[in-house]
Amino acid sequence: MSLFKARQPRKYRPRVIFSNPEKEKLQKLVNDVRRQQGEQVDEPYDSTKFRGTFSQYTPHAQRASNKSHKLVWPIALFLVIILLFVWHYLMTGKVHW
Repeated sequence: MSLFKARQPRKYRPRVIFSNPEKEKLQKLVNDVRRQQGEQVDEPYDSTKFRGTFSQYTPHAQRASNKSHKLVWPIALFLVIILLFVWHYLMTGKVHW
């Protein structure tokens, strides 16, 4: 437990307890037929349909998603190796290559 960070509440994850695949399949078929006939069909809300649309229209989010972090790992590895050499020198007083 941290003193400086408040815990985030658990996210709501609804679980479907009862489902009827035949009924859902029949309803989808009925909606497809109505759509083909030209009727307006109310579809249930689907959050996956809107994923990524916000980042398409904001320049800041586009830059953040397009950033490449290709140099981060090699630079971090190089710094760790240098710090190990410095630590070894401070502990032994000798430079061994």
